[in-house]
Amino acid sequence: MRKVLVVDDESSIVTLLKYNLEEAGFGVITASDGLEGLNLALNEQPDVIVLDWMLPHMDGMEICKELRLKKIQTPIIMLTAKDEEFDKVLGLELGADDYMTKPFSPREVTARVKAMIRRSGMSSETQNTEQKPTEEQYTFGPLQVFPERFEVLLSNEQIEFTPKEFELLVYLIENKNRVLTRDQLLSAVWNYDFAGDTRIVDVHISHLRDKIEVNSRKPIFIKTIRGLGYKFEEPKSL
Repeated sequence: MRKVLVVDDESSIVTLLKYNLEEAGFGVITASDGLEGLNLALNEQPDVIVLDWMLPHMDGMEICKELRLKKIQTPIIMLTAKDEEFDKVLGLELGADDYMTKPFSPREVTARVKAMIRRSGMSSETQNTEQKPTEEQYTFGPLQVFPERFEVLLSNEQIEFTPKEFELLVYLIENKNRVLTRDQLLSAVWNYDFAGDTRIVDVHISHLRDKIEVNSRKPIFIKTIRGLGYKFEEPKSL
């Protein structure tokens, strides 16, 4: 049974999410303040964290930042009553994978939790693919990407990625040399309409460049096509 941690100080929201997630077959643990939520995230090893922005003692942004600093890449869905684009971008920059504004549908939260588990390679289907005798991999000079085991090596050093960053990288590679608009990337990687918040794509592209490019300001892999979008290129010489 997959485990979901719900951290929110509104008891009605916790009750609603707990009921719907358990109905969908998940085990659910809950916390009503930030410190308790951080401790559970560290000790209970949940598969997905549903995390409120505003919490007593320690807010969701601090929790998210602390987990990522500790190299814990558990998928995080951020909940907030705020709807400014700046808030969305800030949450994603600190390591959240998804973002939902209150009020929301508990069914949609459940659907996104399922998607997070599937995309992070934790589903049974992904586990089965690991038994294949041959493994798919992409190699571009010092960069190696292994989609089935959710792993990226750069000069033989393993690089940590959030599930969403990894999915975006693989999608760019699978469409190598093809210009992809921000809207196309939103649709393909986030799998739903993000209400035109294409800045979310830019944030994740920036994260990828910081991790795989020697100089993120002069990228050799992920190129910006001005006025159109992004393209993954295989450099002619490495």
